[in-house]
Amino acid sequence: MITLEEGNIDIGANPSAEGEDEGVESSAQTVNNVVHSFRLVETQFDKKSYMSYIKGYMKELKKKLQETKPERVEAFEKGAASLVKRILTNFKDYEFYTGESMNPDGMVALLNYREDGITPFFTLFKDGLTETKL
Repeated sequence: MITLEEGNIDIGANPSAEGEDEGVESSAQTVNNVVHSFRLVETQFDKKSYMSYIKGYMKELKKKLQETKPERVEAFEKGAASLVKRILTNFKDYEFYTGESMNPDGMVALLNYREDGITPFFTLFKDGLTETKL
């Protein structure tokens, strides 16, 4: 989590000699740094619509893996089935995010919080990510 603050703007006026400056209200906002940095957009799912989405997404991802990394297909199928089962068990705990383009064929990132209720973490399909070297 990060805190975004509006900058202090000095307009060059002299402080009043008559009294104290009233100041301005802080417009600081605490946001998730991953959501903010990658400009993710929150989206909504119910269990039925998420199942429909995830079945189609996994089918397309499996097809892509068969073309590019056939050795990963079996591990992907086992891991993905286990992950989807865990997601559905705790469905109400997740928040769903897409990229700012809101591409319906893209991966939906799932945000949840650790047991402390404060520490956020994202769940993503490793095989659906593209590695980029910086």
